[in-house]
Amino acid sequence: MLAVLRNRTYRRLFTAQVIALVGTGLATVALGLLAYDIAGADAGQVLGTALAIKMGAYVAIAPAVAAIADRLPRRTLMAGADLTRAAVALMLPFVDQVWQVYVLIFLLQSASAAFTPTFQAVVPDVLPAERDYTRALSLSRLAYDLESLFSPALAAVLLSVVTYNWLFLGTVAGFLASAALVVAAVLPKPVAAAGPRAGSVYAKATAGSRLFLRVPQLRALLALDLAVSAAGATVTVNSVVYVRDLLGRSAADLSLALGAYGGGSVLAALLLPRVLDRFSDRTVMLRGGLLLTPVFAGLGGLTAAGEGDWRWPALLTAWAAFGAACSMVLTPAGRLVRRAVPDRERTSVFAAQFSLSHACWLLTYPLAGWLGAAGGLRSAVVTLGAVTLAAALLAIRLWPSHEPSEAAPVEHEHADLYSGHPHLADAVPVPGGWRHSHRHPADELHAHC
Repeated sequence: MLAVLRNRTYRRLFTAQVIALVGTGLATVALGLLAYDIAGADAGQVLGTALAIKMGAYVAIAPAVAAIADRLPRRTLMAGADLTRAAVALMLPFVDQVWQVYVLIFLLQSASAAFTPTFQAVVPDVLPAERDYTRALSLSRLAYDLESLFSPALAAVLLSVVTYNWLFLGTVAGFLASAALVVAAVLPKPVAAAGPRAGSVYAKATAGSRLFLRVPQLRALLALDLAVSAAGATVTVNSVVYVRDLLGRSAADLSLALGAYGGGSVLAALLLPRVLDRFSDRTVMLRGGLLLTPVFAGLGGLTAAGEGDWRWPALLTAWAAFGAACSMVLTPAGRLVRRAVPDRERTSVFAAQFSLSHACWLLTYPLAGWLGAAGGLRSAVVTLGAVTLAAALLAIRLWPSHEPSEAAPVEHEHADLYSGHPHLADAVPVPGGWRHSHRHPADELHAHC
């Protein structure tokens, strides 16, 4: 897996990603302490609102950036986003009003909504070989999971010698280092579009989403994103309730529970490159989505149980299983997007996937919190488990089981999927890119039947 780091450009980009993630993790800890200083007992409400603002920025800003991304050099766009995030982080220690926190969080996450989809679209160009790209996706998943374990530990060490405001300076340093590494990377030129995009700004901003929703595999991915967000929201929002209230364990055990989720995801990410060499994305991702339902069923039994020492290890097992199943869905997602659309549309579709997947989280985060608070943990588990099952079954229905072999050129036309995109009408996907078909659409329709 680490062999892909021999590529100098990818090594710099991956290092930039890791450093920025650590900086973001430090900011997350510091932001919680800042919210408590400003709002006291209402800090949870402040953080919940900030989280909703974060998701809203992701949903709204990523497509808007995609509309203008083809006019800007990708390196400039990513470095500019990093510098914006650094500037915002530098201002956070000086705020003393809740509304100021909200404004700065929106700006910070808007810059992230510009950086992340662009980064995701660049990596397939840097690592065009499918095998290398698969390993890069696993490394990226590992970076996210390990950051969730490392950053809080680093923050705890730093807080023993400095106040939390200094953590924001660590965030600033992380984003500045990320910008420097991006500028130092020599990026391949993106595939040029066949012609200028016509239409209003709104049409350009929504082009990626419309293209995303036309492809059956990507519609299935969106359903799987909903299933993953239901499981992830259960862990993120209700872990503290399970650990402290239901099981009556210490605050330190909350870190163990969240670590179990991250550990399951890490283990799956380590195994997936070899698994994906043997099995298709469809097989791995759909099984990951389906695995979430029996985990919810087991969690429901644990929630209903009145007592028993077995409940603590059972909760850790459930959280680890959630992490592994979510990783089975999320890790190969980049491969799926890469194959499903032509290279010149990749940035806009990655932005659409980023936006639409976070819209799922925008739904499930408050659902998990409101249901848990109003109806208890059991109602939250039942409802989110039902959402997960419905989403997984919908993904199976949407994702054609007769996918062409990944090792052979695709023989069917996708012109019907890209109506409204004339320059895509004769393009069909093949491994590592697209080629043009000159077969008549009627012949292709007959072939499908």
